[in-house]
This record gives sequence, C-alpha cells and structure tokens, in this order.
Amino acid sequence: MKTKFRISNNEIAELLGIESVEFPKYTTQIVNLASQNAQATRPRVVGQMSDLMQEFSGKSIDEWENWYLQKHPNAIQDARKKIAQMIENFRNAMDEIDQQLIENWVRDLVILKTYIGLKFQKAILIKTAELLKSNYRIANSKDESKGVDGFIGDLPISIKPESYRAKKQLLENIDARFIFYDKVKTGIKVDISDVLADRE
Repeated sequence: MKTKFRISNNEIAELLGIESVEFPKYTTQIVNLASQNAQATRPRVVGQMSDLMQEFSGKSIDEWENWYLQKHPNAIQDARKKIAQMIENFRNAMDEIDQQLIENWVRDLVILKTYIGLKFQKAILIKTAELLKSNYRIANSKDESKGVDGFIGDLPISIKPESYRAKKQLLENIDARFIFYDKVKTGIKVDISDVLADRE
C-alpha cells in the first residue's frame, strides 16, 4: 500500500459532494488575471477567508454559502463588478494589440529586460557614484577574480544579493566594500550603508 498520494482539486470536490463548474477554455485565465489587476478578491472586498473558515462551524457547502453571505452580503457582486470593469479594460486594450506591438513586447522581454537583468550591477555603480559625487569603473578580470565588481573612486566594491549578507565567512574573504541589492517587481532595492560607513 502507498504511504503517499495526491488528491486533485476535482477529486476533492467530488469526495466532498460538491458540484464541479465547467468553464470554456481560456476564460478562467482571463477572469483570474482581471481579478488580480482589479484586486477584486482581496480581503477588504470578500473578507479574510482563512479567518472566516476558522469561525464557520457548519458541515455542508450550503451552510457555508448561507453563513458567508450573511456576513458579506455584497461581496460576490462587488467582486463581480470590479472584474467586469477590468475585463472591459482588457477588451479595449485588445484593440491596441497588433503584430508590431507583439514584436515590440517580445523584443523588450528577450533583448532589453534580459540585458538589464544581467547588467544591473553597472547601473548600481553608476547610481552610487552619482550619489557620492564620485566616478566609477567596472572591474577588470583580475579584480573580478578577487570578488571585486567595480570601483567608486578608488574604493573597491563588491555587489551582492541581500541573501548573501548571512554568509559572513564568504564576505570576509573579499577585500572590498559591499553594496547589497534585492530585486523587486519594480526594479532593485540597493543598500550602500557599508560604502558610507566611514563617511559619517
């Protein structure tokens, strides 16, 4: 007998006696994307589901629906309206999408964003040098072999992800000041406190 197994969402619904809802192909992906963009199913609209489930003491799907709708009588309609408006926005955007826009999008992803993703260390050096009213240069291969990524003035700089901070023994082997970064959705968060340590 197996000691580990999986149960699919459809099978869970079946085992709990819950009717399955069929949707036309691709529609749920579009509605899900619209919901995310409109923030239609966030707790402020539909309630905090994990907390509500803790409060709920009923046994059936019908009891859950009735109990939930008593607590949040407008939630489903409010979410529906937000999603419907976003889908209308999508419809309008679809009219803007042609072959040229698609090509531009692919180029932006494959060429520009890939390059930016690989070369952001240079951007960090440039920005830091600007802030410190100094100059910068990229490290040569000899410097790189010592863990140095570039220089701000004459100061050797090593640029590391935020997660690297915990690996103290690795940092101690590099004779440089550290700039730490964290990639976020909108760009990069940069910490130059180690570079500024002597400038106070």
